[in-house]
Amino acid sequence: MTQPLYCRMYLTAYDTSADDLYDRTRTGFLLRAAVLAELAIRGNLVDSDGDALVASPGPAGDPVLDLTLDRVASDRRDWISWIRHDRKETLHAVEDRLVAQGVLTVEEKRSLGRSRRAVTVTDISAVTALRATVTGLLHGTGATARIAPADAALVALAAAGGIRSVVSRSDARVRKDRIEELTGRLGAVAPGLGKAVGGLGMTLVAARGGMGGG
Repeated sequence: MTQPLYCRMYLTAYDTSADDLYDRTRTGFLLRAAVLAELAIRGNLVDSDGDALVASPGPAGDPVLDLTLDRVASDRRDWISWIRHDRKETLHAVEDRLVAQGVLTVEEKRSLGRSRRAVTVTDISAVTALRATVTGLLHGTGATARIAPADAALVALAAAGGIRSVVSRSDARVRKDRIEELTGRLGAVAPGLGKAVGGLGMTLVAARGGMGGG
């Protein structure tokens, strides 16, 4: 069974050399975007003048997806606002889901009076395989229209999040047109989401400056 997009996004963001996420703050944004993308691809969310709306009531049948679906049902926001919203909660929910699947171990540690999560992927081959998938899609020559929306989203988000283990700076420059085409696959599903992912790099820069929202 194919893992949900948010699980694949998390594993893609895992740095095997550091035995940790490449950047927890950025990963939180990417997971929010991945959850929204999956809900849109499934048809649970639709775009309405740039806002994310629930298409029909009822759960998606996935604890992580349902967490966001419930929030979207109770409030109207645009897609970028939802990407910024509840990032830490979503990050922890995804980690807990991966722990339940036996894919990840999490240890709560305290340092200088602050708590942090130490995470370890139990099967590094899963990370390696996802890196190969992202790299293959990025460097492929086939029409992006034939790539599954979830796969396109994985590459687009890895590029937007600056995960250099799969999308190097050179790749981001040389393969810019293909990245834009892959991001456009999300835009075809939900125009506001595609636009939000296309501008995610600037959102991450703003978040670094303390303007990322909560």
